[in-house]
Order: sequence, then C-alpha cells, then structure tokens
Amino acid sequence: MTRNLELLVAGMAFDHLGKFGAWQFYTQFTPESVRELEELGYGAVWLGGSPPADWEGYEQLLAGSASITVATSIVNVWGTQPEAAADTWLRLEEKFPGRFLLGIGVGHREHTDAYTKPYDALTHYLDVLDAHGVPQHGRALAALGPRVAKLARERSAGALPYLTVPEHTAEVRGILGPDALLAVEHKVVLDTDADRARAAGRDKAGFYLGLINYVNNLRRFGFDETDLTQPGSDRFVDAVVAHGSAEQVADRLAEHVRAGANHVAPQIIGEDYRSALRTLAPLLAQRLN
Repeated sequence: MTRNLELLVAGMAFDHLGKFGAWQFYTQFTPESVRELEELGYGAVWLGGSPPADWEGYEQLLAGSASITVATSIVNVWGTQPEAAADTWLRLEEKFPGRFLLGIGVGHREHTDAYTKPYDALTHYLDVLDAHGVPQHGRALAALGPRVAKLARERSAGALPYLTVPEHTAEVRGILGPDALLAVEHKVVLDTDADRARAAGRDKAGFYLGLINYVNNLRRFGFDETDLTQPGSDRFVDAVVAHGSAEQVADRLAEHVRAGANHVAPQIIGEDYRSALRTLAPLLAQRLN
C-alpha cells in the first residue's frame, strides 16, 4: 500500500475515533464500561499501564461493544515481543475490522534494565510489524520529542503524547503534518475545590517528575526546576491536570483540539471514572459545535 493510500485509510480511521475518548489503566475497563462509553459518544478507550500484547481482555472489550476503538497506550517494546504484538493485531483485525489500534512505545529508562538505544529498538519493532503485515494505519507511537514524532509520521498512523500541554500538541502537529493521527492524553479531576483538586492531581502526576523523558519535554515549554522538582508546583499541576467544574475541564480538553489534536483522551483521577465521563460527555460534544 502506498503512503498516500495509507494516509487516506488512516484518515478514515481517525474519523471513527471521534474527538474524545477515555484513557485509564487497562484493567479498569470492562465490556460493560466500554459499551457505556460507546453509548455516551466516546470514540475510543485507551488502555494504559503497558498492557501485554497477548492480554485476553482486548477481545472481550471489543466483543462487548459495537463500534468503539480499543487502543493500547502503550504496549512496551521491552516487555512484549513484536511478533506477539503483530499476531494480536492481525487476529483482532480479522474479527473486529478497524477497531483495534496498536499503540507502542519505549517506556522509561528508569524502569527497564535493557533500556539501551531506544530509538533503534523502536525502529526494529516497526520493522518486525512490517514483516508480519501490520499496516502503518494499524499502529501509532508514543511520542514526546521531535525525533520520535517524525518517526511516527513516517512509519505509523501518528503520535500518542502523554503528560503534555496544548503548546506541545501544536508543536507535534507541526511535525506530523495535517494528515497523521495526534491523540493526546490529559489528566482530569472534577472538583471545584482547587486545593483538593491539586492535591489529587499532584498525587498522580508528581510521579512522572521522576522520569527524565517527561521532565525534559516539559522544560522545553517553559517549566523550570521549581516546577519540575517532585512533587511539582501548582503551575505544573494546573498545566497537566484539568480541574474545576465540568465546564472548565471540557474547555481545557478542547484546547488540545484547537492546538491540532485529532483526538483527546481524558484520564480521570479518582475511583469513579465512569461517573466523571458521564458528566463530561455532553459538554465535550458541545465543544465540537
């Protein structure tokens, strides 16, 4: 398939994703919750926490719903062999055409003893997916920096940034060009008490300030050591965690769309993610008009 045709097919798939999805740890999703999110108008569920490529839940989530996309965010290249990832994609594509997106990434050097030459490991992974027949529109890359964003443009459907700000979204869109997928995660606390919301957001987001790839990326957008030293400043928390009323949160998520994202996936902080997504659904739909 030529790259132009790949982009055409991918563009059709992006329409199916819709503008908003839901990002949660992969074991939090059930067939029932995914079906409800589909009915609420969310176009994709993003399975976080580095799910293994052979996780049996993919098929259960897809079988329990009708049209929503199930996507990994992300399968870690150090933890899952590319052959296994390819087998899973091909099997699910045959049973649920166009509904499974394989998100892959290199994870974090702090958590992986084998973390050497990550860019080379990622390109090798893509080579194996190519050899096993996984098309570019069937996979996407976790991308923060410009180099991997360019690789995402050239060899996948697009980029899946995590823990970013709308300014980063605009930068990545400029690298990807107009046709590639740009699906952005953003954390959410539905709470109008700013101190309480920041405390919840800091408890979740502050962890990532121990990971150098996120810290280096945020430095490029004006954050300094006073912001990025754990547990993180209020300025940091306010930037990466949308909090306040449902209307304020919806406005913040829509900033990524205006900055160039095809799709935004709120990650709800708190035990009852389904309730928060129910509240947000009609407000996010309004932001599309």
